[in-house]
Amino acid sequence: MKWAEVSIVVAREAQDIVAQIFDQLGAQGVSIEDPQEVNAFIDAGEWDFEDIPRVPDGENVTVKAWLPHDEQLDYRLERFGIRIRKMQEVDGIDNGPCTISWKTVQDEDWADQWKQYFHVDKVGEHIVIQPSWETYTPKDGDIVIDLDPGAAFGTGTHPTTAMCLRALETLVRPGTSVFDVGTGSGVLAIAAAKLGAASVVAKDYDQTAVRVAQENVEKNNVADTVTTGVSDLLKDFEGKADLVIANIIADIVIRLMDELDAHLAAGGRLLASGIIDERAADVEVAVKAHGFVIEKAMHDKGWTALIIRRETEA
Repeated sequence: MKWAEVSIVVAREAQDIVAQIFDQLGAQGVSIEDPQEVNAFIDAGEWDFEDIPRVPDGENVTVKAWLPHDEQLDYRLERFGIRIRKMQEVDGIDNGPCTISWKTVQDEDWADQWKQYFHVDKVGEHIVIQPSWETYTPKDGDIVIDLDPGAAFGTGTHPTTAMCLRALETLVRPGTSVFDVGTGSGVLAIAAAKLGAASVVAKDYDQTAVRVAQENVEKNNVADTVTTGVSDLLKDFEGKADLVIANIIADIVIRLMDELDAHLAAGGRLLASGIIDERAADVEVAVKAHGFVIEKAMHDKGWTALIIRRETEA
């Protein structure tokens, strides 16, 4: 079988958004080539080969995905280009060069071979991500989320999502109301529901993302708790929530601060992630400027996640 290997060079901060776009177009797996990670492995001595040269470091990464080389390929490539241009139109965000290329590759077994890299993964003390092709017998206290990892951005394997999942285990209590901004695959909304949230509203600006999130919500039997929909940040959310989740990027988190007061209940928290370490200081400035404080900062592999609350609260 033929596959189209599609590559795009983007700023590091945009990699999760691009991975999400690929996944929604039906990509059979997504990989991210990050020079920083390669050099980190070399410097840590974690590879057996000592003659691997360091690679030029920079702000860009290469995101690759594999699309079926069939009659839908031209349509998928066209949609991908449109989605990338739409991403570039967002003001104030540096997405990098967004250089797209693709080539044909032949591998009869590739569609299944990529699955060997993804297994049942226990992300926190309780949350377990289970690919559909693997069996798993839950242990006492396990909260299992059935989600195929076609892309690492929304399955708990990427640090930005993993930090959020671990934080949700402490932030969500029975009766908690949750808003998930930019829900993507819906994994965080599903986790919140399974942790006992009373209600979860999960929205994304992209209708395709909303469709995917709804499918995952139904697959995990939490449709009675999670409501999906379309919204640009918090604009189309109604009321206030005890917990607002925003696993997006630094610039969007900064924009979100303008809308937070209108949608965060008294004593509530904002869980913000998708922030590269180099931009954490910019987010902190915006947090303080709006009268909020950082209650807790988490760091993992060059990414930062923050738990934010009102400054005047105990």
